[in-house]
Parts: sequence; structure tokens; C-alpha cells
Amino acid sequence: MPCDSSRGSFTQKLMILIVDSGSTKADWIAVDNNGNQLLEKIRTKGLNPAILSDKKLTKIIKKSKELKSNSDKVTHVFFYGAGCGTDKPKTLLKEVLEDIFPKAHVEVNEDTLAAVYSTINHIDEAAVVCIMGTGSNCSYYDGKGLHQRVNSLGYTLMDDASGNYYGKQLIRDYYFNHMPEDVKIAFGSKFNMDSDYIKYNLYKQPNPNAYLANFAEFMFLHKDSEYTTNLIKEGIRVFAKNMIFQFKEELKTVPIHFAGSIAYFSQSEIKEVAAEMGFKVGNFERRPIEGLVSFHTKGL
Repeated sequence: MPCDSSRGSFTQKLMILIVDSGSTKADWIAVDNNGNQLLEKIRTKGLNPAILSDKKLTKIIKKSKELKSNSDKVTHVFFYGAGCGTDKPKTLLKEVLEDIFPKAHVEVNEDTLAAVYSTINHIDEAAVVCIMGTGSNCSYYDGKGLHQRVNSLGYTLMDDASGNYYGKQLIRDYYFNHMPEDVKIAFGSKFNMDSDYIKYNLYKQPNPNAYLANFAEFMFLHKDSEYTTNLIKEGIRVFAKNMIFQFKEELKTVPIHFAGSIAYFSQSEIKEVAAEMGFKVGNFERRPIEGLVSFHTKGL
């Protein structure tokens, strides 16, 4: 939430770090209390505490020279990320951030809240908000708080219509010979499809969900193929059935906003599926972080 007077009266110049992290990458913006950017935008690897250990999280953050050299100047950290929807990983990451930025007030929230604050038209607007990036999620924001009907079990069992979902479908279709021949040739020439290489990345390397998500870009480079557009739409249908329609009553009166790169590049397919399945599409935001600056500097 935005800072208020309950945290004391700040007369010194603040350095506020706002972080939007998926499993693949994390974007960091450093601003002062007027929203002026203090450092060049920083990008690190994704910081998903449900997947990574405290040592790995620390290593990723400290690898950034800018973050390391300014660690004692940071007064606030507002972190929104994948894997931060339950208490244990949220606490783990909070402790890591407090150790690296010892003078900072630290808040860690799930990535859905970043999507909410960056897509709604005003702070009191009620909406169903969906994330489709490396992973996927869906929540209802009533204008004050966030409500979820499904606890995510992660990329292995859930994450429909996400980057890792589509990556998995593409690899399966390649191996099961469900791709049209021209698409299969293009796919095989773009990626290393050796079975041992794929299994090594899936089972012996960190962030297999991010590895899978890397394949999803292929769909958007080959949208002239009926195969890829049908693949995109089928994933959205599954996501709508399993996640969006958890909020059947709310859908009668509120829009559905979307955040994340998969959603952003699938706008036409999402709108087609929405017309087919009967829900109202609202705003799209590829990168939520910009919309978070005004939210967190308001009232400082």
C-alpha cells in the first residue's frame, strides 16, 4: 500500500524501489518521493521465492552493481512477484530484501496486486484481473481488497494460458507430430529439440517454468498459421473455464483486465474467446511496473 504518516514524517529524500518480478525476469525502478526516477531501470533474473532458495535470491539481487552500490540509500522496497501468494515464500523473500537493504521498509506482495494497480481505471474500481506471463493467475478486486477462489499450485498443475503452459503444449505437439509440417520445421530450427537437452533443462536446471516460457514467443512470430492461433485460443478457453469463471457473479457487472506479455500479445484472441464465452474485456497492460510509481509515491 502507499506510505502514509503512520510510518513517520519523512523530510529527507527517499529512494523507493518498486519491483515487478515474474519467474523469468524482474524489473526494478528507483524513484524519489515525487516519482522522479533516480537510477536507470534495472533488470535482474526473476525472483520467485516459491522456487528459489534464499541464497539464490540473494545472489541474483547482489549481482546488480546498481542495487548493491545503493543498498544503504534505499528507504522503501515495494516488491510484487510470482510465488509471493502464500506466507512462507513471501516471508523468505522479505527477509532476503531486509538483509540486503537494511534501512528500508520492505513490503512483499503477490504479482496479482501489481496487475490490479496498473490496470484499473481508478483505485476504487472493481474488476477481475488476470495475469498471463510466464505463469498465470486470476483474482477479483472489489475496490479495496483482493479475492481469490483458487490457490495456485504452480506451473506443473496450473498456469493455464501462461508462457510455460504454451511452451509445454508446443513441445508436446512437436514430439507427438501434431504440428503442421512447415510449423514443425520452423520450430525445430529455432530451438534445440534434442530430447536429452530438453530433459536436462526441465529436470536438472533451476526455473524450468521459465525455460518452458521461452518457447511461447514462437506463437507470436507465426500467428499467420491457423495452428498457432487455435493453440492460443484453446489455452485462453481453458484459462477462462478454470479461472475467470470462478467469478461468475462478479462478471455480470465488472470488466476483466489483463496484464503480462502473453495477454498483451494475445489481445485479439482473448477478445474472440470473450465474445464466444460471454465475458467483457477491459484493459491490457504488458508491464505493470510503470503504473505502480504514482500509486506508491502518492501522499509521501
